[in-house]
Amino acid sequence: MADTKGKSERKQSTGGFVESLVERIVDNYQADDRMHHLDAIFLPNRARTIEIIELLRRLIFPGFFDDHRLNTETIRFHVGDLLSQVREKLYEQVRQALRYEENRTAAGSGDACDHCDDRASRLADEFLSRIPDLRKRLATDVQAAFDGDPAAVSTDETIFCYPGVDAVFIHRVAHEIHELGVPLLARIMSEYAHNETGIDIHPGATIDDGFFIDHGTGVVIGETTIIGKNVKVYQGVTLGALSTRGGQAWRGSKRHPTIGNEVTIYGGAIILGAINIGDGCTIGGSVFLTKDVEPYHTVTLKEQEMEIKLQKRRAKKPK
Repeated sequence: MADTKGKSERKQSTGGFVESLVERIVDNYQADDRMHHLDAIFLPNRARTIEIIELLRRLIFPGFFDDHRLNTETIRFHVGDLLSQVREKLYEQVRQALRYEENRTAAGSGDACDHCDDRASRLADEFLSRIPDLRKRLATDVQAAFDGDPAAVSTDETIFCYPGVDAVFIHRVAHEIHELGVPLLARIMSEYAHNETGIDIHPGATIDDGFFIDHGTGVVIGETTIIGKNVKVYQGVTLGALSTRGGQAWRGSKRHPTIGNEVTIYGGAIILGAINIGDGCTIGGSVFLTKDVEPYHTVTLKEQEMEIKLQKRRAKKPK
């Protein structure tokens, strides 16, 4: 009897604590609206957006990520079914994103934005129409991963196992969504890739055919980066911006590097600012670059250290 009474008293005490804490947290929501989205009718769904990526993975790489075998007799039905699922889910998330943006920027008009639904339908169809070209471009990335890594025994292995290929696949999907002007969805996709692979590519980055990220962990590629054909990047590389003091004032400006064709960038290299790395360059490991590099030039850490020493000697010479 005493034990039962004790449990009852503890339950009442805990209940009072929880009720008090609920009030404090809700008051905190009301005091600062930057970290909640209450009473929202329209908002994209992260889990549904990730489902779209996984359906597209099966559509773009048929037979690799499916639960059952595919053959020439069933492939048309399979593709039709996947397209139907992608179209339905993509339309709904694009619709949510467009209406969310309308509410965010146009004083709540998103709740009555019928033209948002028409636009969502058009954008979903436009994205789907790009899938054949998307597959052609991804085929060059898969081949680049195989050609660039002697440890790979087949292109199948690069599709199944390589985080760089996975990150580039998601980036190419996200980039198309970004180019179509859909709010939020592309960033959800790119951050999903970041979480899964450790590779952070902003969906605004423009990347040409045959891109290979070897090993991958810690690679960062900023929003206004432009990368040419057949570029190979190793782990820990940053293609970033110089210190952007003023923050939002830099929005829309070119602030990340442009990398030419046939460039190799080794691990740990940091390339910052709106500079140009010419065709055929090799950038050595741990190099720190904020200046243009002429085509077909090799930059090494040793070379940079020697340049710094020369500059110090010149500075010490009497004028």
